[in-house]
Amino acid sequence: MSTTTLIPTNEFCTWHQVEYTFISSLHDAGLVEIRVIDQSEYIPETELQKLEKMIRLHQDLEINIAGIEAITHLLERVENMHEEMRMLRNKLMRYEGDQ
Repeated sequence: MSTTTLIPTNEFCTWHQVEYTFISSLHDAGLVEIRVIDQSEYIPETELQKLEKMIRLHQDLEINIAGIEAITHLLERVENMHEEMRMLRNKLMRYEGDQ
């Protein structure tokens, strides 16, 4: 069983000075995971980096939820393409090594 550290959502909102509705909207859009335990909401530690990046996009660049969703989707696609290129390079190196 995984032992992921959970951060209370209300503490996270206070620390980062964001409204709970913003976090809830990100969760509703499927961009961030929120776990409910004993009627309290928590953010897994694994989500922090991604969530903090979204907060900066929203606060510093004034990007709305739809924009954050689009940016996140595009960044994931770029990441996937980089991974695919890495795998193809490795296959090519193996193929060229056989000759």
